[in-house]
Amino acid sequence: MILALESSCDETAVAVFDPARGLVGEWVHSQIALHGRHGGVVPDLATREHLRHFPPLLARAQAEVGWGGVTQVAVTHGPGLAACLAIGVAAAKALALALRVPVVGVNHLRAHAWSPFVALQAEAPADFSARLSALLPHLGLIVSGGNTLLFTLAADRRITVLSSTRDDAAGEALDKGAKLLGLGYPGGPLIERLAAGGRPDAFDFPRGLGPRDELDFSFSGVKTSLRYRIEKLTPAEVQARQADLCASYQQAVLEALTRKTRSALRQGGGGFRSLGLSGGVANNATLRAALQDEARRAGVPFLAAQPAHTGDNAGMIAFAAWADPAGVERTAGMGLRVEPSAGLGTA
Repeated sequence: MILALESSCDETAVAVFDPARGLVGEWVHSQIALHGRHGGVVPDLATREHLRHFPPLLARAQAEVGWGGVTQVAVTHGPGLAACLAIGVAAAKALALALRVPVVGVNHLRAHAWSPFVALQAEAPADFSARLSALLPHLGLIVSGGNTLLFTLAADRRITVLSSTRDDAAGEALDKGAKLLGLGYPGGPLIERLAAGGRPDAFDFPRGLGPRDELDFSFSGVKTSLRYRIEKLTPAEVQARQADLCASYQQAVLEALTRKTRSALRQGGGGFRSLGLSGGVANNATLRAALQDEARRAGVPFLAAQPAHTGDNAGMIAFAAWADPAGVERTAGMGLRVEPSAGLGTA
């Protein structure tokens, strides 16, 4: 079994994974309410909260599942906030020493890449390898507050990044757009809720698409366009047209994501055998529906991470440590490094 810890940003999380059963336990403390009062994540507060909440979460995990069968400790070691990562890595090293088992570092984005397959493994653990092979090569889209990228997962389980964002991530653009509209934090879900009552064609915002064959993303332009649009309206007009502004702004962000994914599928020449979606923004129902439609048109299965595994969570860390052992960071002894600015790790 694998005991996993996650503390890359503002979620303190613990999970236990058993290859024969799947995830047998997950425990999370969310800091959203705390950081919402400040309009965004405050690193010093996040670090303090990890220090406060790892001990009770670990105590619950030990009481409810037990660690007698744990053979490995896995922990997020990057990318993320350096001080927050350090708390998790220190805790993982201590646990590994106490349990006398190895500790490995898992790249947070690689874990997101694997998260759509968690449910597949849980359905039939003994058949996972065969079912996975039938879905590879796989095209995946990771969309979160800090990252937006397209990647491939090859038949040999090697991950290759196809494109990323040149400026803001999609989730960041949604959060900043919500802040411009005075909606609060986290902004993505608030924009989605208001967008449901608005017209997506009410305002024309740029898509930042670039050339037809260009797969990189860009969201700084749509954010700037929203700011200029708000400045041209009176406060009363902004309030009255808030739903339309949210619907149009969200549409611009999601359409860019959908079109780039469609282009990647076409450039793959029909070679992809599945399409995946993961990351915090993967919870957006409009985006999920749009990508499911793209997968249907391409004639491939659509795999979306479960809601519990879209944000920062330890379940995907444990799963990635098991499913992608070649991608973990292994060092002699307890010399595991914190890598706050690491990308997707080695291919």
